[in-house]
Amino acid sequence: MTAGTSRLTWAQLRDLNCAELEGAADGWGKASNRADAGRDRIEKQLLNGLRETQQGAAADAAVGRLRQLGRNLQYVYTECGLVRTALNSLAHEMKAQQRALRDALDDAAALRFTVHADGSVTYPEAGEGLVDGKPLAGGTASVGTAPGMLPPAGLVAPNPNTAKAQDIADRVAKAVRTAAEVDWRFARILRKLKAEEGLTVPDRTWTDAAGDAAAVRAAARGYLKSGIPYEAGPAARREWWAGLTDEQREEYLAVYPDLIGNLDGIPALIRDTANRDNLQLLIGKLEGQDGDRAETQLAGLREIDRQLQAGRQPPMYLLGIGDEGNGRAIVSYGNPDTARNVSAYVPGLNTSLDADFAKNDLKRALDTAKGASKYDHSSASIVWLGYDAPQSPDGFGSLDVMGDDRALKGGSAFHQFMSGISATNENDDPHVTAIGHSYGSRTVGAATQHGGGIPGVDDIVLVGSPGVGVDRAEELGVGQDHVFVGAAENDVVTKLPSKQQSAAGAAGWAAAGPAGAYLLGEIADQGDDDLWFGKDPASAAFGARRFPVSEGPRLIGGHGVSIDAHSQYFDPQRDAMSADSIALIAAGRGDKVKIEESR
Repeated sequence: MTAGTSRLTWAQLRDLNCAELEGAADGWGKASNRADAGRDRIEKQLLNGLRETQQGAAADAAVGRLRQLGRNLQYVYTECGLVRTALNSLAHEMKAQQRALRDALDDAAALRFTVHADGSVTYPEAGEGLVDGKPLAGGTASVGTAPGMLPPAGLVAPNPNTAKAQDIADRVAKAVRTAAEVDWRFARILRKLKAEEGLTVPDRTWTDAAGDAAAVRAAARGYLKSGIPYEAGPAARREWWAGLTDEQREEYLAVYPDLIGNLDGIPALIRDTANRDNLQLLIGKLEGQDGDRAETQLAGLREIDRQLQAGRQPPMYLLGIGDEGNGRAIVSYGNPDTARNVSAYVPGLNTSLDADFAKNDLKRALDTAKGASKYDHSSASIVWLGYDAPQSPDGFGSLDVMGDDRALKGGSAFHQFMSGISATNENDDPHVTAIGHSYGSRTVGAATQHGGGIPGVDDIVLVGSPGVGVDRAEELGVGQDHVFVGAAENDVVTKLPSKQQSAAGAAGWAAAGPAGAYLLGEIADQGDDDLWFGKDPASAAFGARRFPVSEGPRLIGGHGVSIDAHSQYFDPQRDAMSADSIALIAAGRGDKVKIEESR
């Protein structure tokens, strides 16, 4: 059947048994669930058991085969889930047209009209003529006609049944025509939901799966998506998810893993499940694209996928993933819903979804998680790339990093995310820490300026900060004794001159690069404690608690210009004092942190 050439009749639409479609959908749902259960057993039992008990070439080969089997089952889960939702969506839309048809047929029966097989409607005589007073003749209405109507100049009134019959004929035709379009739309989708033969699922198959998911979403239209509470707060979203049936949750996860996985207020385990599936779909999607952006993001996605498959400890939870803007990725080491201590780190300048982020920024969160677990094993550490951080090839020559816009937008998103963490954590009073590095500290500062501060946050850590947008620690909403600052002596970012000090103009220091910016700061500061985004967080005037950190490599040394002092705060090998202080604060032991004098 093709659109516009339907042979569907109203009798076939009336008699269509949508329960059979829903029964078939249930069968595909069971197949999807079995595949998911198999994948789960492989990832959480078999692979972990092999890694812990076996070593050698044979064990490595077995791990490789199990990973491939798990990948295959993930594909089966995804595709079967799409078939299930396509069939349920088809039944949903067909039922709507059956209701419209039934209403029209009921109206015809009540009026004693006859609906013929071709959809025309015969109506009896009625009314009375203006001249002779006799009943006006009946007739037959069909689509696109107005039978029984005479020119306006005539002296005969129309049969009052004429318009009623025409309305019924049009409603019957519309229901049949719409049902035929629905049938045609879903037939195309279902024909495409098939896999190539073989026992492996290559990347090109996931590329097809990404297209399949997009097609099912377009075909399903309002069946599921309209029910997602985008405008509600995280607590309401949590309640919405809890109130769904198992079948409804399964369909949302199958068709909208990107929406559910990135929806603040949804439990971490659910977000992780959704985002792991969406990760594969994104890899498949970007595999089919050209250009530097796709290649860069694909490298980041692959590295995150590799780490997820490695089964490292603490366990990884993928709380967000996406390819919008410079890319999105939110990873937690430890479950933030069950941990008593949760920290969330916001990266800054030049951070994007790429291989460097997946290796280095994830490691910062991992190092913090491991360090915090030494003081309290119930700890989770998150790296949050939920905004477009400024990008600058030389590190500083960017108008974006000089402005507040990205921090303000990012701060709003971070505030919403932390509200979700607060809503889903199962402890009565969890300890929560917000950590901002570089421009990320400005983003954290922006998040604090929303009503009531950052939801649930007890402590704030600022490292390598060019300022946070306020001039006093007490303005961050947690009390100045709960704001901690780390500023390396050789970290150029913590020496950027204020906007007022840069009388030569922003373009001047931006063009000068990191060395010029540093020297400008050294010359212009002269006892002034203002930085680019307000008061220096490490200054006495700001009023935060400054913990000791390594000086870091000098900006200009034997190997040329280096800004490494800006990037080692979290590293227990390169700056043990700083990393341990961050871990103590994240574990709720901020009172044990050693404090040094402010600048």
